[in-house]
Amino acid sequence: MNTKSIFRFLFIPVFLLTIQSCVKDTLTETVSPEEETVVEEEEESSTNDITNLQIPEGFEFETSETVTVTINDNASNAIYTVYAYDDRQYNIEEVDIINDEGQADTAVTFESDELNQILFKGRPVNGVLEQTIMSPSYYSQVYIRRKEGNMFTSQIVDIQNGAANYIFSDATNKIRQAEIASFKHKITQSRMGAKNVEIDTLFAVNGSGQLFSINPLNGSLKELAAMPMGSYTAAIDHANMYLYSIGKNNGNPLMRYDMINDAWTTISNLGMGGPRLAFNDNDGLLYFSTRSKVYTIDPSNATVLNTWDINNLNNNSGGDLAFSADGTLFLSSFGGLYRLDLDADNVYQATRISADNLPFNPTSMTFDSNDELWLAANGSDSDLIIMDTVTGGWEYIYGPNSTSGVNLGRTVNDLTTYTVSEDIEDPDTDGDGITDSDDEYPDDPDKAFETFTPSKYGWGTLAFEDLWPYLGDYDFNDTAVNYRFVAIQNSLNEVVQLDIFFEVTSDGAGLSNAMGLELESIAPNQIESVVGNVLTEGFINVAANGTEEGQSRAVIILFDNNETMLNVATEVNVKFTTPLSVAQVGIAPFNAFLIINKERGREIHLPNRLRTSLGVNTVDVDGINQDPDGNYQTDSRLPWAINVMHNFKVPKERVPVNEAYNFFNDWASSGGNSYSDWYKDNPGYRNIIYIIDEQ
Repeated sequence: MNTKSIFRFLFIPVFLLTIQSCVKDTLTETVSPEEETVVEEEEESSTNDITNLQIPEGFEFETSETVTVTINDNASNAIYTVYAYDDRQYNIEEVDIINDEGQADTAVTFESDELNQILFKGRPVNGVLEQTIMSPSYYSQVYIRRKEGNMFTSQIVDIQNGAANYIFSDATNKIRQAEIASFKHKITQSRMGAKNVEIDTLFAVNGSGQLFSINPLNGSLKELAAMPMGSYTAAIDHANMYLYSIGKNNGNPLMRYDMINDAWTTISNLGMGGPRLAFNDNDGLLYFSTRSKVYTIDPSNATVLNTWDINNLNNNSGGDLAFSADGTLFLSSFGGLYRLDLDADNVYQATRISADNLPFNPTSMTFDSNDELWLAANGSDSDLIIMDTVTGGWEYIYGPNSTSGVNLGRTVNDLTTYTVSEDIEDPDTDGDGITDSDDEYPDDPDKAFETFTPSKYGWGTLAFEDLWPYLGDYDFNDTAVNYRFVAIQNSLNEVVQLDIFFEVTSDGAGLSNAMGLELESIAPNQIESVVGNVLTEGFINVAANGTEEGQSRAVIILFDNNETMLNVATEVNVKFTTPLSVAQVGIAPFNAFLIINKERGREIHLPNRLRTSLGVNTVDVDGINQDPDGNYQTDSRLPWAINVMHNFKVPKERVPVNEAYNFFNDWASSGGNSYSDWYKDNPGYRNIIYIIDEQ
């Protein structure tokens, strides 16, 4: 063996040892001069950009802002649901489809922001509902939805200087309710003593711009006001007696038909068309679908609120949407009939009920008052059938293939049903003053509403560098924890319980770390119980109520070993001894912190957050202390922890965050004013080869 070969053989293990020593396994580990040189050279080449960033004074790397939402409304039974709202569209695509006329066509699909979701629900007390929330910094609006009885209204409100204010005025609603009551009374009077009078009326539209009704008892038609534009969609809002339809071209306007006055109004251009539309009486929203997407639309202004993906459609062309009486969402396509169920990942999973044995490609469907499903084909003389949603069995009712002898003689591109019925009283089972349909806990008088951080379906992430007070490699993957907080409130909007959902998503540390939360305005004795936290290592002392002992304020340790918690979804429940105000409970994620390597006094917090009673400021350390003043920022203002209002995908080991995310530098050096959504997966934002789970 020659000398060069021997050198190569010996160099490999020495090099590997040197690389492993670049990350300290303990905070007191010493480094030899030779190793120190290698460490310094590697850190300089890999973190040079981030350590030399010019970060403005006072910037704390926050990706969110505190927003106080104030609603003024004197109605005693008004219920409000407030959403984060961003009208930007992502992943816009033009896709090929087969339309309801069987012709090749194109449609636009897109996604809305994943945090366009519920933030909180509540009712005004003494005329005011006020809630302080955390909102992503790039959001500039909230969407406020009001329900009184079965009537819905909504408003998009700007966030200005950390506040969103709304004052309700209901003059228009009262006029419409009076019209509806009068109309229903006339129908009821005309039916008294009559026989074989239909309870249901089917409404149909087509691409030729015809709107007509069908008597389901005998198949007779009635012409109604001509549509402003042909359409493949129709859906009825029973409470307000409006029929909605989306125009098939020219911007795809959302059109509204007044069933009382037989007149059409164009709301606004939706900008996308497709075959499937349904109205959900439970939330007052339109549900629209094309291809493998579902969207919710505010019918008052054509605003798209949410988007969902649909999995398991064998064929995603054509069809319709319809809600059954129990609120189940069904979808028909040229692949058959499906039931849609929303899973834990906020994705609709499609279960096929009937498919290849259908007599035609269904282009429309609707449930009647008996919860029977009517479907129609799109021929020039359409067939109507009724289908069993359990077995998939079907029967022709009207049309050329039926035995009824009744033909419609025209195309049906969509069907919807209106049922005249008396208003059913909404009970209040638990007697807390909130009716069951508005009560998240209808059987519990102590619980009624929920507030979510970051949102009902979204996740936030706390990501840590755990070498504090030394300089880290800024991959923020030493310990990363996804979270969702749910504050459970009573009918007076007071908090009675806090549910914490979390999962450790990264453990790149080599250290055994714990994580805790300090509720900064709550004393330990205000906590009744803590259930679900995982403490196995023996260095955390807890009181009988589950809070940590020796603390002046309530501290909850969620887990004490991140290594055993990786990818384990966990729920912790915190109950309070008495109901607390939202202000006293504080804003999630509260004062979150990491405990390093089982050394209880070594805490890592977000910038400028205070240590708990058991935390210590480590000043006398081997090596260079990068945080002598204990504010959890270096002299160049880099943090050891960041809170991202998003399901943050952390960089790979020893890849600084600014190499994995292209606009991190712009965001940090601007003090958060530029690229405030730097962490998202927008085109050009990420270098996916440097991000865990992104390849």
